Amino acid sequence: MRTITTICLVRHGQTDWNALGKLQGQTDIPLNELGKIQARQCGEFLSKDDWDVIITSPLKRARETADIISHYIEVPVIEKMEFIEKNFGVAEGMTAAERKSAFRDKDYPGQENQESLLNRLMNGLQEIQKEYPEKKVILVAHGAVIHFILRLMSNESIVSNEMRLFNACLSTIRFEVDSWIIDDFNQVNHLS
Repeated sequence: MRTITTICLVRHGQTDWNALGKLQGQTDIPLNELGKIQARQCGEFLSKDDWDVIITSPLKRARETADIISHYIEVPVIEKMEFIEKNFGVAEGMTAAERKSAFRDKDYPGQENQESLLNRLMNGLQEIQKEYPEKKVILVAHGAVIHFILRLMSNESIVSNEMRLFNACLSTIRFEVDSWIIDDFNQVNHLS
């Protein structure tokens, strides 16, 4: 059985909004100092392996993480809109407590629906599969995006709706024959 494509999903490093527990969504917040350190630790760890390309969401926090990783792994960095964070509508900028008080059911006005998120993520993954067959890809993205991909691929048997992904965590998936397989997820051993 041959592996077609391997993708290491990297959640971006910490931002000030992450530290404050604020929902970022598509609000474009840069990394904070800890986030930059986490990105360097990802780069150091990932440089032990060979990679073909780094694909990233265009939002600052993901792009900065990808650029820092690319200092350790000299491969092209390519932005793909498909992997931008989910739009959470009016809930962006609110803490968990504020969201819970305002929207008990998590039905945030103006947020991107599941079908739209699913379609763009599946399109993005199919593009990677097509453009990078039998290659090793680092994909820098966001908590909700990575969480959705992992839940989808595991049919929620491995990754539940409640599981929280850590900043700068690594998850590895591979496409074999005709399906995606999760090798590991939410790994943080590389962070000090």
